Amino acid sequence: MDDNNDNFGLSRRQMLGGLGMIGVASAGAGLGTTAYFSDEESFTDNTLTAGSLDLFVHVNYSEDQGSYGSYQTPDGTYIQGGVIGQTVEEDGIELTEGEELQIEVEDLKPGDSGEGEFCFSIVDNPAYLWMCGELTSNDENTVTEPEADSGDENNEQTTDDIDGDGELADAMQVTVSYCDASGEVSDDIVSGSLAEVMDALSNGVPLSGDGDPDAPIANRPHFDGVDAAFDDDVPQIADQCVCFTWEVPGEEVGNEIQTDSVTFDFEFYAEQARHNDGTNNPCVESVAGEGFPELEGTVWHARGIYGDGGGAANREMDIRLPDDTVLTPDTNVSWPNNEAVPFELIIENDNAKWSIDGTQISVAPAPLPTANAVVVMAKASASDSSIEVNDVMLNRTSPSGPDSVSVDGNVGGQQNITLNGVSFGEGDVISGTVTMSWPAGSPPNREGLGFRIDV
Repeated sequence: MDDNNDNFGLSRRQMLGGLGMIGVASAGAGLGTTAYFSDEESFTDNTLTAGSLDLFVHVNYSEDQGSYGSYQTPDGTYIQGGVIGQTVEEDGIELTEGEELQIEVEDLKPGDSGEGEFCFSIVDNPAYLWMCGELTSNDENTVTEPEADSGDENNEQTTDDIDGDGELADAMQVTVSYCDASGEVSDDIVSGSLAEVMDALSNGVPLSGDGDPDAPIANRPHFDGVDAAFDDDVPQIADQCVCFTWEVPGEEVGNEIQTDSVTFDFEFYAEQARHNDGTNNPCVESVAGEGFPELEGTVWHARGIYGDGGGAANREMDIRLPDDTVLTPDTNVSWPNNEAVPFELIIENDNAKWSIDGTQISVAPAPLPTANAVVVMAKASASDSSIEVNDVMLNRTSPSGPDSVSVDGNVGGQQNITLNGVSFGEGDVISGTVTMSWPAGSPPNREGLGFRIDV
């Protein structure tokens, strides 16, 4: 690669960063009373009013492309309900109220960088905050001759619109961190390549109101509420903000990113802190279904089935490939009747570890890559028997949807919960409890009851 960036040859390189800030308001009211009402007492004209929550995200973003130019969002830019809250115009840059905030970087080259700051006004109620993200595209588009000759190029084709094979998401370095309103950065929240950061954000990152990235998820410090988002046009914000920086390293990146493009989204969600513990994960959506779902890229699954608890032929728990190749030793489990037992599947130090009620098996290294989803399935084919899988959680958080599934052997069939958009990798944990039940003295036939986790 030529050391002169002017000869780098990126033709209208584009990076779109759609910053959709969404506030999820959660409101509730409850009344409990015990009283004795005589015929001389009355209780009339009573009103219960639900509380409210409104999330404003104040945005300050700038970028530096050297001699090519620079960009900065106008002062006073804020997002409400996923769109820009007011019309602002500064130095010829105009943002129109009601439109989404979208930042586009053209002619991206090594050495370019940018940074942004998000601060929060949570009106009327203290709240737990979550940050979510998604890498929506990472494309080659076309492959130039210098790009094809690069040793780091993944795809040597020259056809147009090569989707999903770009190098830009791996080349860009991104850091998301806590900061204050002045932009002074403190602890990192997540960092790495753009692909790695978006991978982490896709599973949801809980934000701590005191800026502690190691705070427990449940009942962590929340973000304080304010009476109004502005006081004489001055934003009234929480103490903790979130900053991010991006850079295309000038010494490490070469022609392999020519003509590549990426698009990605950031989102923030707020849920009132009162009557909640902060474990509801709005970034992961789950849905219920029947039978075996079709997953692209599924490479393995962990099983737990009812067996007789003995004999080398029994595999009450195992990890398998889609063709039923067993990757773990024969392992027996003594299933209790009508008693909930915990399970956990984790990727730790590149190993897949599968635990049921204290018994653990593992595969080293874990059979990666995985599908862009996790499915928990339960089946019951034995008459008068049933299975319940409850409290399914990803990384100790509950998905925004069903977290339990049950199947009755009298009806038969198989049910599932699918956690969509989940990238299951290093450090991730799927956990829950499973309860198998059968008539006293009449245990089901082998594999009459069972559940599995597909990734």
